[in-house]
Amino acid sequence: MQFQLSGQHVEITEAMRTHVTGQLDRLNRLDDRLTSISVVLSLDKLQQKAEGTLHTSSGALLHAEAYEQDMYVSIDKMFDKLVTQLRKHRDKVCDKHKAEARRDDRMVG
Repeated sequence: MQFQLSGQHVEITEAMRTHVTGQLDRLNRLDDRLTSISVVLSLDKLQQKAEGTLHTSSGALLHAEAYEQDMYVSIDKMFDKLVTQLRKHRDKVCDKHKAEARRDDRMVG
């Protein structure tokens, strides 16, 4: 999976990079067919903002953002949102394939 981390008005430290890459493992455990993720960390006045855009191999584009006082908390919340979206997407794709398989079985039988 391609990974891009950038910052707007924020210098990306090695600790931030390590924290984000640690969170990527959660996504990879859910689905190993992810193509790329882009994470943008920024500072908006007093709010620390984390944005993430995830591309899946099925063509889906998942996006999440979180605002918090602490950058690490906003990163965690953003990844929580992406995990939720990815689970929902996977369930939708699996349900669709199961429904097609049941329909095909009925036509054959």
